[in-house]
Amino acid sequence: MKLDDKLQEIAATHEEIEHKMADPSVTSNPKELQSLGKKHAELSEIVEAYEEYKRIRSELEEAKALLDSDDPEMAQLAKEEVHSLEPLLEEQEKKVTLLLLPKDPNDDKSVMVEIRAGTGGDEAALFASDLFRMYSRFAEQRRWSVEILDANETEIGGYKEIVFKVDGQGAYSDLKYESGVHRVQRVPATESGGRIHTSAATVAVLPEAEEFDVEVRQEDLKIDTYRSSGAGGQHVNMTDSAVRITHLPTGIVVTCQDERSQIKNRARAMAFLRTKLYDMEQRKRQDAEAQERKGQIGSGDRSERIRTYNFPQNRITDHRIGLTLYKLDAAMGGSITELVEALRMAEQAERMKDLDDR
Repeated sequence: MKLDDKLQEIAATHEEIEHKMADPSVTSNPKELQSLGKKHAELSEIVEAYEEYKRIRSELEEAKALLDSDDPEMAQLAKEEVHSLEPLLEEQEKKVTLLLLPKDPNDDKSVMVEIRAGTGGDEAALFASDLFRMYSRFAEQRRWSVEILDANETEIGGYKEIVFKVDGQGAYSDLKYESGVHRVQRVPATESGGRIHTSAATVAVLPEAEEFDVEVRQEDLKIDTYRSSGAGGQHVNMTDSAVRITHLPTGIVVTCQDERSQIKNRARAMAFLRTKLYDMEQRKRQDAEAQERKGQIGSGDRSERIRTYNFPQNRITDHRIGLTLYKLDAAMGGSITELVEALRMAEQAERMKDLDDR
């Protein structure tokens, strides 16, 4: 279906919904009215952008018709008008096309992030700590909050694994591209010979599940309490405040030991379990839609190496889109917006190509 045909169809649906919303049988039904109102609001942005697209196109056609005018001054003005309107039309067409793309229903959600040290021993654990710091600073720039749910620290200050929540509007939209294997190349702090080592850490970004997103039955849970370990203040090893929840049907295990309160740790662990189960169901659907998934950079295989951080060269390379920036120091300080936007644009380009092929 051509772009114009798709947009005309949407405009007709938009108008039809307006008529329905004025129908007395609908206005007396709050639930139906709310549903129609939501759909109307979603389509209004597309229809308004389409109207602007048609206005610019009409002005451009009028200007082109005057290019062969017998009046040289008029022809020159028309030429200038065409020159200014053509890029505007192209930009508006791109805007309209992007609005046609289905939105990821998880984009506005907060996220749970798991970082696990991979190959490289202590150096991998230190790199996991660096990644946590990078995401924490990025979250600060976005004015999101970060809270650690669980962490397994090493003696030299790294993390074997760390689980944390990033709470804020659009967190998943920006962080979903981070799932995968991150590789680091640098001289370890523990290496006296000055040789460059390669280590890795795995990142998983999960959209936070609400209670209504997934059903968890109490009889499917095994809940254990134990004394927390590692860094954590005076409460460590004093009370059985840490919580471990095992979901028996899937074998998923989640733990939380960051709070002094067992009740709070249990609530956080349950939230993380729901998120893991929600993510598992999503991945099943994505696997069933493999063709569509090819163009979705944000939902790639977590065993895939996605990025390399080369400290000697101050270089960061994202292998999915072939982007290399010599700004590693800034990125490790949380300035990863350029990477995020490049990945978003690459994903949109793939999805637009898929839209054109339908």
